[in-house]
Parts: sequence; structure tokens; C-alpha cells
Amino acid sequence: MTFFSLRFVKILLIHFNLILQQKITLVSSQTSQNINVLFINELDNDAASKAIDIVQTYLKKNSNYGLSLQIDKIEANKTDAKALLESICLKYADSIENNQPPHVIFDTTKSGVASETVKSFAQALGLPTVSASYGQEGDLRQWRDMEEIKQKYLLQVMPPADIIPEVVRSIVRKMNITNAAILYDETFVMDHKYKSLLQNIQTRHVITAVADGDSARADQIERLRNLDINNFFILGSLKTIGQVLESVKPAFFERNFAWHAITQNEGEVSSKRDNATIMFLKPVVYPQNRERLGQLRTTYNLNEEPQIMSVFYFDLALRTFLAVKEMLQSGAWPANMEYLGCDDFQGGNTPERNIDLRQAFIQVTEPTSYGDFELVTQPGKPFNGYSYSKFEMDINVVQIRGGTSVNSKSIGSWTAGLDSPLVVKDEEAMKNLTADTVYRIFTVVQAPFIMRDETAPKGYKGYCIDLIDEIANIVHFDYTIEEVEDGKFGNMDEKGEWNGIVKKLIDKKADIGLGSMSVMAEREIVIDFTVPYYDLVGITIMMQRPSTPSSLFKFLTVLETNVWLCILAAYFFTSFLMWVFDRWSPYSYQNNREKYKDDDEKREFNLKECLWFCMTSLTPQGGGEAPKNLSGRLVAATWWLFGFIIIASYTANLAAFLTVSRLDTPVESLDDLAKQYKILYAPLNGSSAMVYFERMANIEQMFYEIWKDLSLNDSLSPLERSKLAVWDYPVSDKYTKMWQAMQEAQLPATLDEAVARVRNSTTATGFAFLGDATDIRYLVMTNCDLQVVGEEFSRKPYAIAVQQGSHLKDQFNNAILTLLNKRQLEKLKEKWWKNDEAQAKCDKPEDQSDGISIENIGGVFIVIFVGIGMACITLVFEYWWYKYRKNPRIIDVAEATSTPPGKDVKLAEGIILGQTGKEYEKANAALRPRFNQYPQNFKPRF
Repeated sequence: MTFFSLRFVKILLIHFNLILQQKITLVSSQTSQNINVLFINELDNDAASKAIDIVQTYLKKNSNYGLSLQIDKIEANKTDAKALLESICLKYADSIENNQPPHVIFDTTKSGVASETVKSFAQALGLPTVSASYGQEGDLRQWRDMEEIKQKYLLQVMPPADIIPEVVRSIVRKMNITNAAILYDETFVMDHKYKSLLQNIQTRHVITAVADGDSARADQIERLRNLDINNFFILGSLKTIGQVLESVKPAFFERNFAWHAITQNEGEVSSKRDNATIMFLKPVVYPQNRERLGQLRTTYNLNEEPQIMSVFYFDLALRTFLAVKEMLQSGAWPANMEYLGCDDFQGGNTPERNIDLRQAFIQVTEPTSYGDFELVTQPGKPFNGYSYSKFEMDINVVQIRGGTSVNSKSIGSWTAGLDSPLVVKDEEAMKNLTADTVYRIFTVVQAPFIMRDETAPKGYKGYCIDLIDEIANIVHFDYTIEEVEDGKFGNMDEKGEWNGIVKKLIDKKADIGLGSMSVMAEREIVIDFTVPYYDLVGITIMMQRPSTPSSLFKFLTVLETNVWLCILAAYFFTSFLMWVFDRWSPYSYQNNREKYKDDDEKREFNLKECLWFCMTSLTPQGGGEAPKNLSGRLVAATWWLFGFIIIASYTANLAAFLTVSRLDTPVESLDDLAKQYKILYAPLNGSSAMVYFERMANIEQMFYEIWKDLSLNDSLSPLERSKLAVWDYPVSDKYTKMWQAMQEAQLPATLDEAVARVRNSTTATGFAFLGDATDIRYLVMTNCDLQVVGEEFSRKPYAIAVQQGSHLKDQFNNAILTLLNKRQLEKLKEKWWKNDEAQAKCDKPEDQSDGISIENIGGVFIVIFVGIGMACITLVFEYWWYKYRKNPRIIDVAEATSTPPGKDVKLAEGIILGQTGKEYEKANAALRPRFNQYPQNFKPRF
């Protein structure tokens, strides 16, 4: 078949259709049903107004419907209920007077005063009504708890603009969002959604209208961010979405934020943003409805935006009119319906209607033009508030680069409904659109809780870092951490202004305050604390550990030098005196040898023996054989008595000397520190310890002023005055004096400065640091030259700080209690206190039960080595002296006479002659050395 033959067949078919349509129009015109409609619309709802006009035109052009409309329009004022009611009553009275009362009221008011006025009017006068108002069953207050007979002719179908916000609920559930800001423009009505939209979902949310102006929108987003919100939903036109995106700072498009744009329009989102990725949802027409929608757009010019709303009004109106026509033609509509005027209504005389408009409305088979109607057909379930227009929304990932959408990818869809889940095709892409829960943490570096570490994932390590990581694993969040500029946890000044971490939390610049932060009453007024994660910690004192100087010859320092010299002089003098007495005494051994020749011990007390005797007498070995003469024995006894006293005194003083230095602790408590003036002391400037002492001093001053005022009160009777005279000074000034001393000592600005002052302190200029016990314990643990003094006081627990009213408080409380039950906190303490790599390997501090260390008594071993060395040297000297200097040669006389005759015999020096023979054998055949023989002419001096 050729092209021309095909064209000829198509022309014949079109001509046949036109003839057939004319015949149908002719038949239907004979049975055309006229319907009177009271159309009530809001002033700015152009989509509904245009849709009604097109319905009227559509029915005229399609006479096969057999339906003609007589429409009375009323433009509703949104705020003036009285004027609106007067307009409705006036129009209604005119229709009755003209014998054209309305068969049905078609209500397209959205919400508020206008909607409530229309519904009150319809219910009071019993007029069948089909409404496209916003809201579910409980939101329609005037139609709430109606009788069953009224529910059959007072109908409401929720428009798409009222269903679209329900996608927020589905997104929140799917992505497990914990916070949300929902911004909307005039194209959405959200007044009735404030409570119901995210009801029974644990999500903190704010629903608010989009601000006007770029700066106002920027401030609005900033305020929402300060409420710990990082998930934003924009419900509005494409223009509104673009304006909001352009008003936001670039930082709000980082990974810890998520943006969701939801619109009724079918176009593409555009914005001047440089770099942004958002989730974009827009409605899409069902494939089976596209042809009909295209015809309405081209033939009837149904192009009012948003398209989905104008088509919805068209379908709803057409369906309503067809249902009324069906009832009129079938006889289900009362023939003589009674109409009550506004002036005749007295509150209880509403006409009874036996009209089942709901059933006729459900049974209409007219196809829709965009989406289907989801109407309640189950008996017993309310029709109003649960019937709506069903359609689909496409879920797209849109990347905006350089002000244009460079990439748009469909990742799923959502079927409109009151509790409809998302259908996701790309789960990974959906996860990438989720805002990472990233909290801002501010901290103060304080070992071992927070310490800098460039190799750590966040740049910090410590007890608190491990703790927050454990909590993050339970609560599921990420965080950024930075140090507060002034290095303070937070104190309030005289003006009532805060600093440090507390100020960051008050100004909403921080989500979490982390560190060794004490729970204080004044802080809890402006911020919140979690349950304590660390035990009660107080203030304590840190001082320099007294270093006892060790010396190998410390045993020599027991006695003063002049005492040692006197002992040495006594030694030499006694030895010399004993030698003199032995030399000159006629009863000594050397002067009376024959008398003592049979004694076993023959000891001659020459000078060498006297020195040896006096030395050994001081030892447990004893001096040996005493002198024979009585005078010498008296000298020896005197020396023994002297030695006993010296040895006993030395032993006692040595033990005392080694323990006195250990017992020298001038400060053992805060009271000791307050009573003395030699050691300076102070806490860190701006620390909680400083605040404690300052306030205690102020309290003492206030109490003193109160007592002084009472004491000087002349109005008191003598009896009352006597009751106040219990104390001379009823209030202690301990802290007042301490605070004054601290100010004079100048408070250190940093912990490093305080430690340096402690280390540089001397006996004359001592310094004690008062600070948190945990800080001081860690410093003592990692430094061998520091010590803790006294007990803790003003004890408070450590906890994590959050913003006042923050949801993190409850979440963190549960997490900390979980870790506590698992004993995880004990493991962290074990890690950072007992097993810390920074722990110093210090010698155990000496106490009274310890023995003498080698450092203090090692000199004795040196004495032994020196003595052994001297003995070795002496041995060498003795050997040399004996062999080469004083050892004589012993020869026989025969050997001496064997010299040839005629030659003079000259004997070598040191040679002694001897003879052999029987007469000399008694002398053991050898002559004694001459220096051991007494001369023949020796006579005693006495």
C-alpha cells in the first residue's frame, strides 16, 4: 500500500469520527443534565480557578458527558471570616431566590479561616460538599466527629501539595535522620503539619517558612545550625529552592550537611552555587496518563503551575460533577430537596439529607489526568483525611557545579501516600546523600586526658579521646576537635560573661566540651553535663621532691672534720705514748726478757707495734696481747674506753643521720601550707582551683561583715549581745590570708610555668602548686622530681559538657552507663595511668624501713679496695727491700779461709762470717743477722 492510499484511509477515519461525534452530541444534548455549583476558592489559588474554567469548557466541548454547569464563584478572604460568610450567604440566597439552589459546593480553600468558614456553612445547612482542603481527619475541626449521614455528603480529598510533605517522613525513616529543618514557601501549607509530620519519630525538627531576602535566609540557616541541625529540607517552587541554596555559606555543603529539595514543579533545579550536591524530588506523571494530560495542555491550555495541582483540581471537579449527574439521573438525588437559608438556621435545625454522594463519587470511572485517586472504600474507616491523590515522585541526585546542574541521576522513587516507603535503586548513592553526624568538640590540652599527637587520626590522644571514640561507636557520629583559644574550661567574670569551653557552648559554636572539666553549679546554669565519667577529683598540692644528697663517703660525714682530726691525733698520741712507756718501763718485755722467756706471746711494743695495737683495738678483732708493764696497760685500757665511746657514738649517729633527711617534710597538708611563710604557693590563673580559693576568701569576708554588723548593732539587748560573744573572732581568716599570699606569689598562667616554678624552687625560695589532683598525679607519675603533698579537697566529678537542652545529654548518658557496666572505663584508667608509656622509672622513695643504700655506704668498699691496693704496694716494697737492700749473705768460715795465702781478704759488705764444727752446731749452724743481735756491751738503762 502506497503512502497516498494510507493518507486517504486516515482522512476517511477522521471524517467518520467527526460524524459519529456529532451524532453522539445530538443524542446527548437531548438528555443533558444541568448542575448548579457553588465554587468557593481562595484569592490566590489560580490553579483551582483555572481548572474550574477548563472543566466547564471541557464539558461544553465534550457533549457526550451530557452535563452542563451553572457555576457561582466566590473568592474567599483568608483572614476575614465574617465577610466571607456574608458573601457565601448572599450568593446562596440569590440562588434560592432564582430557584437554582446549588446541588454541590466545590470547595478549594486550603486551610485556616476560609476553609473553616466554608465547612461550618456546609455542615450547618446540610449542603453536599466536595472539598480539596489541606489536612487529615483531625485537622478538619468543623467536620470532626460527624454523624454517619453527614459523612456521606460532606467529602474531602487531600490535594498533592498536602501529600508531598509526607515524603519527608519517609526520607527521615529511610536515612535514620536525627535532626531536620523543614523550610517551605507559599506553595505549601504546613500549619497543620507541625505536630503530625514526624510524629512518633525520634527526630528533632523545626518547621518554618522560608525567610524573605538573601541576608534574612542566611541568618535563618545560621540560627538553625546553631540548634544542632545539619539536615535541611526545602519544600517550595524551583525559584525558592534556588534562592535558599544561594543564600547558604559554602561550609554548609560539606559532608556533615545534607540538603533535600522537594517541589511540586516538574522542571529542573538551578542555582548559582559553585559546588553542591543535593537530593531533588519532583512529581512525575504516570505513563498511562500522559496522553490525556497532553491533550489538556494543548487543547484546553491547562498549563497553570504547579501542573500537578491544576490537574488535580480538574480531575476532582470533573469527578464531583459526574457523581452528582449520576445520582440525579439514577434518582438517588432527592427530587424536592429542602434548602435552609442562613437567616433561618438556629443551631439545631439542619435539614436531614439522605444523600450518599460518597458512594457515587467512588464509583465514577472517569480516568484521571495525572495520578490516580486513592479513595477509602473500606466500611468503618473515615473517608475524609485518608483519601488523596496518588502519584509518584522521582528521587534524583543533583550536582550543581559553577551555577548549573552538571549531573542528575535518578536513584529511586516515592509513591505518594500517608505512610509510603522510599523505593531506592542505588543504595550507595543514597548513603552518600546522608549528612554525616559530625559534632564540634572543643577541648583543653591536659595530660593524660587530652594530649597532642600528630600521628593520631584526629591529632590528639588520651583518656578522653578513647572515651569519646567509644561513645561514638555507640551513638554513631563523627567529630572534629580543636583547642579553645584561651585554654580555659570556663569561668564567669564580674560582668557575668563566660570564657573558655563554656562560652563556646553558650554561643552554639561547640556541640561538646571534652576534657577534665569539673561539674560546677554555676556552669550547670548555662550548659548541661552528662553523668560523670571520672571519679571525684579535688585540689591537691604539688611540691619538689626533696633530694637527699648521696655520697659514697657519707659515713665519714657523720662526724665533723675537726672530730675526725682529733680522733686521728688521739690515735697517734696514744700510740706514741704506749711506745715511750714500753721503752722506759723496767717491767716491759723488751727490758725484762729473761722473766718472760717462757711466755707463749712475746710481743715487743716498738713504735710499729703500738700503732698496730691502737688501730686493731678499735675493731672487733681486738688489739691482741697487751703490754706487760702496768703503765702500758693503763694506757691501753684508756684507749679501749675511748674507742668504745667513739664507736658507739658513731654507730648511733650514723643510723640517725641516714634517717633525718627522710623525715624532713615541712608541709604535709593545706593547713601546714597556710601557717608558714617560707614556701610560696599559688594555683593556675583562671583555673577552678583559683576560683575556689577566691570564693572562699570572699565568703570569709562576707561572714565577717555579717558578724561585725550584728556585734555593732546598738539595738541588741545585753542578753542578745552576749549570745554573739561566744567567739573572739567567729570566722576563720585562713582562706583570706591564703588568697592574699597567692596573689603576692603571682599566679602562673600555664601548667608548664607552674611546673617550672616548682622545679626551680630551692630551700630558701620554695614554691608549691595547687591544682587538680589528676594533673598533679600524672605529673608526679611522669617526673621523678615532683611529689604530691596532703589530701585532696573540694572534690568534684569530671563529665562531658554539652549545650543546654541538647539531645546529646541523654544519648551520652546511656553510652557512658553502658561503658561503665562493661568496665570499659576501668580499662581506660588502667591504660592511661598504670600502663602509660610516659610513666617515669623512678627509684622508690626511701622511708624509715629501708636499709642503707649503696650510694651512702659504698665508700666502705672503696676503703677495702684502697687497703688491698696499699697492701699490694707494700708487699712489693717488702720484697724489694728484703732481696736487694737488707738481706745478708751467710757463708762458712772455711769458705772464707780458702782464699789463697798472701792475699788480703776483703769481704763484701753485708757478709757475716760463720764457722762449721760441733761447737757451732748448737747455734743451728748459722749466725743471726747483726741487726737482731744485741751488742756484748749492751746494758739496760735502769
